[in-house]
Amino acid sequence: MTKIINPNTQFPVTQAGGQPWPHTIFLKNFINHPHIQIGDYTYFNDFRLPVEDVRQLLVPYMHPYAPEKLTVGKFVQIAHGACIITSSANHQMDGFSTYPFAVFGEPWSTSYSPKWPNKGDTTIGNDVWIGHEALIMPAVSIGDGAIIASRSVITKDVPAYTIVAGNPAKVIRQRADDQTIVRLLQIRWWDWPIDKINRNIDKIVQADIDALEKAL
Repeated sequence: MTKIINPNTQFPVTQAGGQPWPHTIFLKNFINHPHIQIGDYTYFNDFRLPVEDVRQLLVPYMHPYAPEKLTVGKFVQIAHGACIITSSANHQMDGFSTYPFAVFGEPWSTSYSPKWPNKGDTTIGNDVWIGHEALIMPAVSIGDGAIIASRSVITKDVPAYTIVAGNPAKVIRQRADDQTIVRLLQIRWWDWPIDKINRNIDKIVQADIDALEKAL
């Protein structure tokens, strides 16, 4: 019987001595928030782990009542120090001061009616690699198969299968030609049953689109 990697495992990497590696986690098993959705096999590797509150480490400003949503697809790879800044981190910017007086209580909290900006939801696709200390800014969409270089600052949407780098991040190159990307987005291997994925790992990690399309 073929072994199945269980997406509900908390620590999926085993060290040589048989002990679980504590710094790599399947992320969905550590974040419980009504507006955060994380796909199977998405992992977070951070040398500060384990911590009591993984959500606060990775998505620090998404408090329990935050109105925005964060969606992260399957098989996403998130490296040490990466941080996702969501819309609730924003300050009011339509007046002369950006200071959030209202959050500090009386007498400031009733002196005006704050209008906190909400840029919207953040979406990270499937099979995305988010590099070391990358910073994802609010309300961006990162396409399937994208690569976010180390210490990049993502301020706008990233197309599928595109490598970006820098502050602010700019396109370095596409990972494949346009036609191949279209075919990859039609195949959506990450949505296959896990037994089919197991049978075709060699095709998934190579660059033969015809073979991937013909996978059984």
